Amino acid sequence: MPVYTDQIGHTIELPSPPQRIVSLVPSQTELLFDLGLDTEVAGITKFCVHPEQWFRSKTRIGGTRQLHIDKIRALSPDLVIANKEENWQNEVKEIETFAPVWTSDIHTTDDAMQMIRSIGAITNRQEAAERLVKKISRDLISLESSKTARIPVAYLIWKDPYMTVGGDTFISNMLDKAGLQNVFADRDRYPEISPEALESSGARLVLLSSEPFPFAQKHIDALETLLPGKRCLLVDGEMFSWYGSRMQHFSAYIQRFWKEIDQLIHQ
Repeated sequence: MPVYTDQIGHTIELPSPPQRIVSLVPSQTELLFDLGLDTEVAGITKFCVHPEQWFRSKTRIGGTRQLHIDKIRALSPDLVIANKEENWQNEVKEIETFAPVWTSDIHTTDDAMQMIRSIGAITNRQEAAERLVKKISRDLISLESSKTARIPVAYLIWKDPYMTVGGDTFISNMLDKAGLQNVFADRDRYPEISPEALESSGARLVLLSSEPFPFAQKHIDALETLLPGKRCLLVDGEMFSWYGSRMQHFSAYIQRFWKEIDQLIHQ
């Protein structure tokens, strides 16, 4: 029987490619769609908004946390796909009592591409997964080689209190790929920061993510008043934090993003 080891060292046995998959992670749900697993996916979370047709038609099993375990059990999954950071361990452990769970642990683009290959192998979509990984790799290499100057930035994910990203996060790694320098790279995970820390951080730009906190123009106006001399910019949080097939669109997004930056910093 085939044995698969996930990214936290846990192993599962699957007698054949899964036919009833439940995904607990939005970015990995989108990956399953792009690998062509429409009929195989039985359940998704309420945050799995891509693709839209799945969001409308697939059974929703709660959020990435506070999962509806009974709904998952009722779907009789032969594979559940989770993530170490996005899902609560106690809930994953409960699901493991009735279904095999494969868990990702993503800190870098290399981790993400390993995850794509692994899920491709588990679901018998190796060729589609390899095509996707090769495209992402080519795009990232091209993107990195096109950037010589590195603009120091602070990337905000939350308000009240303000929270940013440390150097050990996937978002920080994506900032690096985009030619941006995370000024809080010496911190771990998602630290709280004060306006004073932002002011003295050396960031030329403060990036306000669209998720998990829905930053908007009013927050830019407030921050630029609070931090005179700093420029703020809204960014698509999915592009920086979704570690599945959305990565294939990152290079094109960043090229448009740099045009915005150039206009902003030369105003």
